[in-house]
Amino acid sequence: MALIPTVVLAVCVLALTALFGWLGARPANPLRGPRLVPWRFLMLLAFLGLVLTLVHLAALLRPS
Repeated sequence: MALIPTVVLAVCVLALTALFGWLGARPANPLRGPRLVPWRFLMLLAFLGLVLTLVHLAALLRPS
């Protein structure tokens, strides 16, 4: 993958990580019932994707 798409992907995954972290940090509302989406687990998966994308970006920026 080229440099520009990798940077765009890293920014998108960073935004998803922040969104999932915010959604997972909201207090529970017992009137609405249990949460059916595991936001914290999705945040961890998005963070893993971010780390892998940053490693790929570092490999692209390494001088040959």
